[in-house]
Amino acid sequence: MYLIVGLGNPGREYENTRHNVGFQVLDLLADRYKISLSRIKFKSVYGEGSINGEKVILAKPQTFMNASGESVAEITRFYKIPNEKVLVIYDDMSLDVGRLRIRAKGSAGGHNGIKNIIAHLSSEDFPRIKVGIGKPEGGWISHVMGNFSKEEQEKLAEVYKTVIHAVETIIAKGTEEAMNKYNSFKI
Repeated sequence: MYLIVGLGNPGREYENTRHNVGFQVLDLLADRYKISLSRIKFKSVYGEGSINGEKVILAKPQTFMNASGESVAEITRFYKIPNEKVLVIYDDMSLDVGRLRIRAKGSAGGHNGIKNIIAHLSSEDFPRIKVGIGKPEGGWISHVMGNFSKEEQEKLAEVYKTVIHAVETIIAKGTEEAMNKYNSFKI
């Protein structure tokens, strides 16, 4: 069983912000695999289903970004999911819009949501897919809480398709295979 977590902030005012790319990808995965994200528990909105014959839980923590680890830890403990089967999808300012980066493990890289997950899991050893949101021209808070331009949204639509393929590859063939196949992806 995999836990696939999309990071973001709950509430309409955050729906289309750069910080919510994880939520957006999770919604697309849920649509593609007919998984209803309607259950509320573990400080999360989640649903259960199957991808490539593997049971999955799709979860959108409702704790706000900086406390995402609370939800992730509750789900992993309840379902006894090992860290290597916890896949986190989130935004990354160090990558341009149109890029993604897959890692099997690693530090938070300054991302507070990941920092909180690492703290709650007591480990950096979980796979992740980082979706580029571009570098801020001004302050980073206004950047991550801002919306994408029309041109950026078009690029993101293509990136999201690739992220979904990467998730499918991770489940079917492992993180290493997905890294080899998709880390050079660029629009």
